Amino acid sequence: MLKKKGLKKFLFRWMVVNVVFFTIKVTMEHEEGELHTFFTSTSQFYYWTTFLFFMITWEFNDRLIYKELRKGELNLRNSIGIYLKTMALLLPLSALIYYLALFPLREVLDIHCEQPYIIEFWGDFFRAGLIGSTVVFINLFYFSMKQKEEMQEQMENLKREMIASKYSSLRSQISPHFLFNSLNTLTSLMYEDRDLASDFVTRLASSYRYILDNKEEDLVSLQKELNFLDAYIFMMEVRHKDAISVKMDIKVAPELYRIPTLTLQMLIENALKHNWYSKEKPLQISLSTIGNSALAIKNTLRKRDTKEENTKLGLENIKKRYSYYTNKEVLIREEDGHFEVIIPLLDKKITEMNLKAIS
Repeated sequence: MLKKKGLKKFLFRWMVVNVVFFTIKVTMEHEEGELHTFFTSTSQFYYWTTFLFFMITWEFNDRLIYKELRKGELNLRNSIGIYLKTMALLLPLSALIYYLALFPLREVLDIHCEQPYIIEFWGDFFRAGLIGSTVVFINLFYFSMKQKEEMQEQMENLKREMIASKYSSLRSQISPHFLFNSLNTLTSLMYEDRDLASDFVTRLASSYRYILDNKEEDLVSLQKELNFLDAYIFMMEVRHKDAISVKMDIKVAPELYRIPTLTLQMLIENALKHNWYSKEKPLQISLSTIGNSALAIKNTLRKRDTKEENTKLGLENIKKRYSYYTNKEVLIREEDGHFEVIIPLLDKKITEMNLKAIS
């Protein structure tokens, strides 16, 4: 399948090369009636160099574009970078080949020019740059339009998914199970430490207040999410005593970034749900920023022995919600006895009119 696709791409590009070459040749030689000169050594040289430059430019440009698309999206800034990198390859290569052909190897290749060779060299050089630039601009335009169509299709699909599951993650947090465990912990505290019990009730109330206040919002500021997470972690530390340890290293202004609501809580809950821990071997969880573009949530990995299959619905939910706003991926990895999830930080100015904007 891949070979067929590659062959079709090659044949299409070869056809384009022929159309471009013969269009230029007809335009330049029509008045003189010299179209029969195609089979001369000079014409053959220009045909095959056009073919070479065209193929190299197109293939290299494709690779640069796909590389940027894997990182995120095409925009004006990286498109200019792609153009400059492509020209940085094409122009020196064309200059070298035309110089060698028109000067040291002119007689070997049997190349004849009507104009002085130095003028012919510069003409060929600028023509290669012009054709290369045209290829790049058309290619960038094609991928930009394709990206726009894919984004529109993706938005429609995601809107349907969001309508169906927008509040599923929120509703799951206001569950009888969570409330039952919290009330059990509170009951114990009332006999052991009334001050701590009072604080626990305050945090529990603030957690539910956060959930209710933001049930209509799919995105919240990182600052709000961290404030809520602080209350949630407090309750979990009270409930599990010294069996868990959560450390935060946030080196960005959290009010400037947004994330899907309850993302951090869901990841902390997953760590508690799928790993075993004790006072002797506490569960270590850390939250730290990666530059100003992402947030890493990492925990020690000691998987529970359970008959229940891990469906990973929570992680899939987070991925889908992020894909609604950005092309940057949610990264998940297990290594060296740790489980880590890296989530993008979304710019606070992100809107539904510019779903892919991310700083």
